[in-house]
Amino acid sequence: MTAFFQSLGMSYDWAWFVATVCGILLIALPLLLGVAMIIYADRKIWAAMALRRGPNVVGPFGLLQSFADGLKVFLQETIIPSAANKGIFLIAPVVTFTVALLAWAVIPFNSGAVLADINVGLLYVLAISSLGVYGTIMAGWASNSKYPFFSAMRASAQMISYEVSIGFILICVVLWAGTFNMNDIVKAQQGHLWILNGFVFNPLLFPMWVMFLISSLAETQRAPFDLTEAESELVAGYQTEYSSMAFAAYWLGEYANVLLMCALNATLFFGGWLPPLDIPVLYLVPGFVWFLLKVLFFFFVFSWVKATVPRYRYDQLMRLGWKVFLPVSLGFVVVVSGYLMLTRYAV
Repeated sequence: MTAFFQSLGMSYDWAWFVATVCGILLIALPLLLGVAMIIYADRKIWAAMALRRGPNVVGPFGLLQSFADGLKVFLQETIIPSAANKGIFLIAPVVTFTVALLAWAVIPFNSGAVLADINVGLLYVLAISSLGVYGTIMAGWASNSKYPFFSAMRASAQMISYEVSIGFILICVVLWAGTFNMNDIVKAQQGHLWILNGFVFNPLLFPMWVMFLISSLAETQRAPFDLTEAESELVAGYQTEYSSMAFAAYWLGEYANVLLMCALNATLFFGGWLPPLDIPVLYLVPGFVWFLLKVLFFFFVFSWVKATVPRYRYDQLMRLGWKVFLPVSLGFVVVVSGYLMLTRYAV
């Protein structure tokens, strides 16, 4: 894209700057539109699971419901509690929302269609996803109210617990792919097992995918791990004191994170933009279509789990993270590295 703007007579610096801004907008704007549609899809799936109709009034089939809700919160007054720390209280949703968008820079939508094709893409995702908890902690502390504070404490403990196991799971993927670059990880999955594209078909990496899926539910605070916003205990969790656009920013950030985790499941284990089978005719379908279908499939799984699985107790959540996932993922790092030493790197 930089070369295109240079051909219009711009200097290299300006061309690079304009191309980067265009690249960011090309990801951010469709993502925000996608989040609005995904909230609608989420509500429709829950409704279907409960034998209801869901949103069906605003626009054809209720498609414009999310935009109506967005307009409603946009026109509301932002109420700041008198005892709150105003600066941090208003910065917190911005932090959550911004961090949710930052991680998309290294997600490959197609072969080469990635904003920042860096060699440490996976490490970047891990670092960015662990920053997400700061917005929650800031909101909990700045609200100066007991329920948001309890929620923030839960969120920080929960995210730290599952970050560790996610780290070990990603080590297994990196060991097998031999790279941290997201695009190269996708290419490493081509024809991985006979004509199957994807690490998920590998007997050693399949358990890692199951753990990654459950950990991504916990990481994004979705049911059954939505302890941070348990309505029966904590009113609305760390969002209790928020209203209008600050509240909407949290919603957008939460769903952007959910979509990110769906994209990571698709990219790391299901072959990203590759078709499911390594058959030439399937490559006629553009890569981003396969990628989008996989992301939507995982989002359906996320919604399905939310509609059907009861919420975990806090001690069960911690036990699963520290006593089950951590030792098992650590054990699999040893098993995978041992297997690769014996087969791939044996002299």
